[in-house]
Amino acid sequence: MKRKTLLIHGGVGEDPQTGAVNTPIYQVSTYKQEGIGGHKGFEYSRTGNPTRHALEELIKDIEGGERGFAFGSGMAAITAVMMLFNSGDHVILTDDVYGGTYRVMTKVLNRLGIDSTFVDTSNLENIEGEIRENTRAIYIESPTNPLLKITDIKGAAEIAKKHNLLTIVDNTFSTPYWQNPIALGADIVLHSATKYIGGHSDVVAGLVVVNSAKLGEDLHFVQNSTGGVLGPQDSWLLIRGIRTLGVRMEEHEENTRKIVEFLQNHPAVKKVFYPGIETHPNHAIAKAQAKGFGGMVSFDVGSAENADKLLSKVKYFTLAESLGAVESLISVPAKMTHASIPKERREELGIGDGLVRISVGLEDAEDLIEDLEQSIQ
Repeated sequence: MKRKTLLIHGGVGEDPQTGAVNTPIYQVSTYKQEGIGGHKGFEYSRTGNPTRHALEELIKDIEGGERGFAFGSGMAAITAVMMLFNSGDHVILTDDVYGGTYRVMTKVLNRLGIDSTFVDTSNLENIEGEIRENTRAIYIESPTNPLLKITDIKGAAEIAKKHNLLTIVDNTFSTPYWQNPIALGADIVLHSATKYIGGHSDVVAGLVVVNSAKLGEDLHFVQNSTGGVLGPQDSWLLIRGIRTLGVRMEEHEENTRKIVEFLQNHPAVKKVFYPGIETHPNHAIAKAQAKGFGGMVSFDVGSAENADKLLSKVKYFTLAESLGAVESLISVPAKMTHASIPKERREELGIGDGLVRISVGLEDAEDLIEDLEQSIQ
């Protein structure tokens, strides 16, 4: 089955009870049992809900995994995955991760005894150098947020397998339409489904896919025990979003290609960060492991003052947190999505006050370019 067909025909398909071509919203908390334990597959909606199940089966199919899970947010998904580990365990993470990931690892999970080390995983030698006796997993963002670094997922997974570690990949920026980490050797793939998978700025959600029945059992135990599940209404919205993921991602990328070309030729732009540029350090790896480069771009305008001026002038780019929606969004990571990372750490990573991140939407590319042209000085 081809990718666009799988987006529409993957999962459970039509409702088996009524034949409805869309899975209904089962707005229900509990289910009648004919006898103790004699239910029809569902007993309580924290444990399982038909609408959420349909979404979980769909994301499982399009990521090529063994079992899928839907959570109340991307951070709930990340936290549940990290709760597979025990106090005293150690996890290696990509240094340039989303600020919320950095925060939960260094301000919350560390208090439970889960240790973390952040390294530039785009250089695989850095991973090998940080593996300890108590290391249990390698956590990768590729592309990263916000510097669009690329990690060789297959190479990292090979290192993990050699040391009996799990490979976890945040696939939010690429989506399963462009990149499938499980096929590259990853054990767990997660998404902030709030972004491209939902695609319309109307739902907050997280998704996880695992590659084995054992990981599926373990993660379901965590999900059911801690209760961070996605509700049926939001599950339905994500199913709807997934149906158009392919056509949206192709249009996002086409618009992005034109905008990147404009930014590269603008005298006030110091540097452009995008894996589709041939001069990107790991462009060849990005091209080999993904079918597309995505709709996220970061660029440096030199200073916080220049960034503020840009933000005050844009008309079609909405200043907002988040990304991956039909409308174009713009942000300054140092002051917004990555403000939870200490300033000295941001500067060490290269996340300066003049760094601007855009999520290219589905507007006409010419309008977006004209908007940037009159805004960047």
